[in-house]
Amino acid sequence: MSKMNDFLENKVMPVAGRVAGQRHLQALRDGIILTMPLIIVGSLFLILGFLPIPGYSEFMANTFGDQWLSKLMYPVGATFDIMALIAAFGIAYRLAEKYGVDALSAGAISVAAFLLATPYEVSFTPEGATEAIMVGGAIPSALMGSKGLFVAMLIAMLSTEIYRFIIQKNIIIRMPDGVPPAVSKSFVALIPGFIVIAVIWVLRLLVEQTDFQSLHNIVGEVLGKPLGVLGGSLIGSLVAVFLIQLLWSCGLHGASIVGGVMGPIWLSAMDANRLAFQGGQELPNIFTQQFFDIFIYIGGSGATLALVFAMVLRARSKQLKQLGRLAIGPGLFNINEPVTFGMPIVMNPLMIVPFVLTPLAMVITTYIAMSTGLVGKPAGIAVPWTMPPIIGGYLAAGGKISGAILQLVNFALAFGIYYPFFRIWDKQKLSEEGGFETTTTSSGKVVNM
Repeated sequence: MSKMNDFLENKVMPVAGRVAGQRHLQALRDGIILTMPLIIVGSLFLILGFLPIPGYSEFMANTFGDQWLSKLMYPVGATFDIMALIAAFGIAYRLAEKYGVDALSAGAISVAAFLLATPYEVSFTPEGATEAIMVGGAIPSALMGSKGLFVAMLIAMLSTEIYRFIIQKNIIIRMPDGVPPAVSKSFVALIPGFIVIAVIWVLRLLVEQTDFQSLHNIVGEVLGKPLGVLGGSLIGSLVAVFLIQLLWSCGLHGASIVGGVMGPIWLSAMDANRLAFQGGQELPNIFTQQFFDIFIYIGGSGATLALVFAMVLRARSKQLKQLGRLAIGPGLFNINEPVTFGMPIVMNPLMIVPFVLTPLAMVITTYIAMSTGLVGKPAGIAVPWTMPPIIGGYLAAGGKISGAILQLVNFALAFGIYYPFFRIWDKQKLSEEGGFETTTTSSGKVVNM
């Protein structure tokens, strides 16, 4: 046990701490979070459009007309289809904050640079034609959404790095005292903004001379495809979950650290499923953000809701019985800090074992259930990670009861893995309390026997 603690403290924690403090990863994580409220709002309209109620579509068509579904999807497009644009602003804003420069200007410049990197062309099929033609002068909504996410991330970080470098070198236009701060800041951003735009413009001109034609195509081939394969595979997902659990075992927020890298991949996969779900097509991806938030982390990282129920139902020690009662409320909404730090699981070699093993086992069972068709894949609906179990599984699977059943199966699996380790820890705590067992009176009070 002590060797494991030494390993975590001396080997894992220093590296994990440096990764957790890396400003670019923090900016990625915090900037992309800016898109989440919009995506969740869009998902609500998506749910309304595809409620699994017999006769629902006919009722809506008779009430609101044949075009009711297309009109109901307007907010979905207005939220999902600007994901990359919002991320370009949010990432640049958060990164500029960490450098202590004007974040608002950095965000605005990043959005302009992202649009500059995007060719204003959309495909259009004229009436009677058999092949689509490219039409200029229109911003492609597809590249403003999940397909442009990787370009938005890179452009945001590049433009902010150039912006802060010019500012820190003091190559700026200063206005005399007395000029309003908002006006003064806009002039400070003038030279850095010009340089950022010029750099992206030159890059675009150079890329247009190659077979790739656009920065989006280069990033998609060089970065998007390899990362997509990694994030969309069982092995890649197991590695990501293992790292999340290992970081949590050291007391670091593993989901936030690993999510900074994997989040954009899972977000893109979620949006691809959303488009397929809207179009009535087969869902292409299993591993999306909802796969992990809803089906794996039932009760929070480590799937600790089953452990909390074990405490409430089977704990003999007063400490664990009380902790279980305290943690069950937050646990139902997938918040488990009372358990991870109160039990504790963090730096506890005994409980770290099931804490790491349980989510890994659930990834495998969930993958098998979805890949074999027993359970519906995540439908691209951005169900909030705080959604209680059963409801969350039902909604995430696009209104299929199989999603809720899978959550119950995973809960039982987690209970079975945690229980032997819980009994050992409970016995130890009972011994520390002097061997007293607890029981519950009819009024709900806990007393020693």
